[in-house]
Amino acid sequence: MTRETIRRKPKNMSKLLDMFTQARRAQSSSGMGFLGKNRPEVKPRAAAIVVELATNNTGSAEAAVKAGADGLLFAWNGQDTNWLETFKSTVEAAKASNDKVVSGLLVTGGWDKLERESLEQLKDQGVNYVVLPMQAPARLLAVDIKDLDLVVTVPMREGDLYPIFVRNLTAFDAITAVQLDFDLANDIGKLTIEDLLQYRAVREAVRFPALINVRGNMSEADAYTLTTLGVQAVVLPASDSDDKTKKQVQAMRELLEKVHHEDKDKTPPVIKA
Repeated sequence: MTRETIRRKPKNMSKLLDMFTQARRAQSSSGMGFLGKNRPEVKPRAAAIVVELATNNTGSAEAAVKAGADGLLFAWNGQDTNWLETFKSTVEAAKASNDKVVSGLLVTGGWDKLERESLEQLKDQGVNYVVLPMQAPARLLAVDIKDLDLVVTVPMREGDLYPIFVRNLTAFDAITAVQLDFDLANDIGKLTIEDLLQYRAVREAVRFPALINVRGNMSEADAYTLTTLGVQAVVLPASDSDDKTKKQVQAMRELLEKVHHEDKDKTPPVIKA
């Protein structure tokens, strides 16, 4: 277990952290009882898969989960209360396909209006984790709500002192994970060692489990490079059609399974004196 997966949070088992852990474990296909559902065997992967949905659409959420997504991430502007009222039904429909799916909310605005009460309401609607930007009020770091995880977005910025700056996030136990907002959408596999070291410096500074945004057509070379950043989940944007989203999730799952299998089977090099 890497240090990124170990946190000193005294919470009941976080569903988000559990998602990270389960992704690296094989899960059997056996059902429970005479009428138990027999699910296909799930192979361990290098990282969990979270599908980011631009709209609160039940069909799209179900399609992503049926294809093998471990988690969902919805964008919310912080103001549309009508949107939130339908969120719970969307989450419940997704859980019908996989009761362990983890649902998050990417808050894109209205952070100054978030209070303990409003966060409690989000949890009651089925939100398991909330993703906030660096611009969100610092007071939210002092709010600890049972069964609701806090994720902070960490952008990539130039400067030798930046890793030291973001390292201060580790002082806040309210944070469960970070979402690395690195611009790696194009040609991840073509990063130089120097490029990688710049990203890795920031990754090492924030010692929380990490999610990172990826594109749908990630190559095998991209996946291997991605593993050098030590992330626990990839965030894959949903496509404009459910069928295409399914194919992208399935392809991503197979790719992460392959990377994990080959990394596990590597023989440690012999260092000669």
